[in-house]
Amino acid sequence: MLTPVAAFVPDRFSSAVPYYVEGRLDYPARLIGNVARWLGISAGEPVLDLGCGPGFLAISFAKLGCTVMGIDPDNAMLSAAKQLAQRQGVACEFREGSSYEISPALGSFELVTMGRSFHWMDRPATLAALDSIIEADGAIALFTDRHVKCRENRWVEAVEEVRRKFENPEEFRTLQRAGEVERHEIPLLASAFSQLETMGVTERRLLSVNGAVTRALSYSGCAPHRLGERQPAFEAALREGLTPYATDGRLSEVVEFQALIGGRPGA
Repeated sequence: MLTPVAAFVPDRFSSAVPYYVEGRLDYPARLIGNVARWLGISAGEPVLDLGCGPGFLAISFAKLGCTVMGIDPDNAMLSAAKQLAQRQGVACEFREGSSYEISPALGSFELVTMGRSFHWMDRPATLAALDSIIEADGAIALFTDRHVKCRENRWVEAVEEVRRKFENPEEFRTLQRAGEVERHEIPLLASAFSQLETMGVTERRLLSVNGAVTRALSYSGCAPHRLGERQPAFEAALREGLTPYATDGRLSEVVEFQALIGGRPGA
């Protein structure tokens, strides 16, 4: 049975862009460095960040001296990425495009990264297309994060409870939560990039209650255009649910950041 594929919606996150930039977790420099060292990625080597969003990964690899191109179908995301790169003093090329437009015309790359974006793509077709632009010894790295199950993270479930009451998820997200969408390892194992490695870094971070509300508004099912006039009630419910877990308006979170790396066997 074929796994479901999300509908291609270029501006899925447009109304959430400011919240995405401010609220989403960025990836630790330590994890980025570990992945680069493991793969032997050095300064000047070409990296493609596919579905780059506001450029978190593109900027991180540019800071290592890589020559980075970020691609995203959402112009609002690309504008945010350009502004963030400028503020952080790094040079990246950002282009409008999507996984459906991958071709050798883009050039060849030593590494293709994706952060919280691969699940929105036709994954088998994307991997087949990437096979034509990744160098023989190159690789794919999928970055994600998850909250470790512990007492410190109990507030996360409070957020999820409010989200379930208010959000209007796409059918694909509903299927994903029901376990109808295969984990990324499955399409990778069926692709040219079937030699898999996993790397992780766990950190404790602090954020404000307002920061947690901002992050909630960055998710596709709770983006402002989906909430509409319910947004003030959503924000109020979040603050009410988070208050018991906050100390002086701040929350603690323990997060595992992970990179799933796919290379060609024998490379």
